[in-house]
Amino acid sequence: MKRVVLYMLLLIVGAVLGVTGYGTYAKLIKDPMAEEQDSQEPLYWVAPMDPNYRRDQPGKSPMGMDLIPVYEEEGDEQDDGAGVVRISPAIENNLGVRTAHVDKGVFDSEIRTIGYVQYDEDQLVHIHPRVEGWIEKLYVTSEGDPVEKGEPLYDIYSPTLVNAQQELVLAVNRGNPRLIRAAEERLQALQVPATTIQAVKNSKRVHQSITIYAPQDGVVDNLNIREGFFVKPGTSMLSIGALEEVWVVGEVFERQAALVEEGDEVTLTSEYLPGKTWNGTVDYIYPTLNSKTRTAQVRTRLDNSDRLLKPNMFMQLTIHSRSDNTAQQIPREALIRTGEQNRVVLALGDGKFKSIEVEVGRIGEDVVEILDGLAVGERIVTSAQFLLDSESSKTSDFMRMDHAQNDSAQAQDEHAGMDHVMEDDAAQDQKMDQDAHAGMNHTMESDSE
Repeated sequence: MKRVVLYMLLLIVGAVLGVTGYGTYAKLIKDPMAEEQDSQEPLYWVAPMDPNYRRDQPGKSPMGMDLIPVYEEEGDEQDDGAGVVRISPAIENNLGVRTAHVDKGVFDSEIRTIGYVQYDEDQLVHIHPRVEGWIEKLYVTSEGDPVEKGEPLYDIYSPTLVNAQQELVLAVNRGNPRLIRAAEERLQALQVPATTIQAVKNSKRVHQSITIYAPQDGVVDNLNIREGFFVKPGTSMLSIGALEEVWVVGEVFERQAALVEEGDEVTLTSEYLPGKTWNGTVDYIYPTLNSKTRTAQVRTRLDNSDRLLKPNMFMQLTIHSRSDNTAQQIPREALIRTGEQNRVVLALGDGKFKSIEVEVGRIGEDVVEILDGLAVGERIVTSAQFLLDSESSKTSDFMRMDHAQNDSAQAQDEHAGMDHVMEDDAAQDQKMDQDAHAGMNHTMESDSE
């Protein structure tokens, strides 16, 4: 019996010592931050779902949740404002964050685009017959064949031309000057060469086929006939284009069309001739846009006496706009375009960043004009901005800090008004509950009597 009592006493003593030791150990390993927070007074209390809702004492949020205390270090982060992202220098370096300043200067509206070499349409001649007939002989056999002015192109047999020659021979035989002049004018209208008309007058013989000659120097293009073809007025037989001067027609995006003016300098290069550069000016801006590509077309004339440029050749164009007005601008790589708004990430300093909305004007190759939303000298992020924007946009109001402060004050006033209404409602509910309890007590007393 004594032994049992001894065991019980030892067990009780061990339990007491264990509880005491555990309490001491818990105090030793307690989080220093928690102790520090326990010793500190909270700066204020905020709603868990709305950091802009603040109170000086514990309570409930508009959603019925308990307010959480905010201490000094946490308060510094809460004061950053909506949408502000804070990252450490190490993370900033790992992300490769680069920044640039908002500048104001002459807007660089240099436009880089592509173009195609074309014939000079002012010197492009299309050959069409004015009578029905058959091609007896074709002197040019393929597109690209060079021809000189006065060189034969084809022979054509046409009953209409035979009849017109017979009228001339008849007028010559009669010696009637008026008939002779009328017959000559008819042959000229039918594009019969003057040498052929004179030969008919001299020989008084009709030529069964008439030879048509090249009206200018150039190369053959769009050759649509062969020997034996039947042709009639309106048939496109061939074209002759001159290559001493060519056109280069460039494609300019619709948003950049307003930046281009006639007389702007143009620099052209081609992969066909690396290292070769041509210089020209904008000669003409076409009044309509290409319905398929939604681009405006601009034209440049280039000397091609060395025949290096060939029609349909691909070229790169750099148009140097002559814009002299100054504008507030940022690097184009800093602009974030979402389809619904244009944003940039503003670098606030001390590792803090915020995504804000900006109003964009002209867009160049390397810079973007900013009409509203930024001030000269501010720093914006030009690299890794998409990562920062994705984090900031979760809570950002996309406004500058001065706008955010005004909105925050307005939000607090609205929350205060909501609290006042909720407090009044709670007071009314409490009064109704008291009245209901008083009525029930009165009824119970009456029943007991």
